[in-house]
Amino acid sequence: MFSTKANAIFQEVIAKYHEINTVDQPFTNKYEKSDLLEHLLYRKCWIDTVQWHYEDIIRDPQIDPVAALELKRKIDASNQDRTDMVEYIDSYFLEKYKDVSPKSDATINTESPAWGVDRLSILALKVYHMEEEATRSDASAEHRATCQKKLDILLEQRVDLSTAIDTLLEDISKGDKYMKVYKQMKMYNDDELNPVLRGQK
Repeated sequence: MFSTKANAIFQEVIAKYHEINTVDQPFTNKYEKSDLLEHLLYRKCWIDTVQWHYEDIIRDPQIDPVAALELKRKIDASNQDRTDMVEYIDSYFLEKYKDVSPKSDATINTESPAWGVDRLSILALKVYHMEEEATRSDASAEHRATCQKKLDILLEQRVDLSTAIDTLLEDISKGDKYMKVYKQMKMYNDDELNPVLRGQK
């Protein structure tokens, strides 16, 4: 099943990141581009993992304002990379199922497969960090118990989301559903569409 592969790669990425555990570490994709899906999934989760830690850092109430602005720029760039990777993954699925003819009563899903994958990647990070909190030796027993309950819910959510993604891909492969991908058309990074940027040209 696709989700089994994706979840395994996401866990692999998160564990690799935490070997050094810094946002400034170099990135090396374990998978070659010849293994395109694995290559894309690995890169996608790495982007999410670095951004997760950017978001932790920027919430430091003592952060220097100049450093915060620089970090905000990095988060903006990361968000663009994240969106681009989602579109690359959807392109992979579009190519994979290009010869499938949708049935006359086929329906479209509320989100594309890759946006489901996006949520699955973020969920892997939530699971990892909630498990850290549920087993943190310097935390109170009450804190650990509360986090364990949240972890149990996250694990259940991962099963449900994984099943939903696998079902969607199966339905697409059989023609019961069809894919239609819309580019995100983000406006705030475009110096023609963002009036503040346009005014500085």
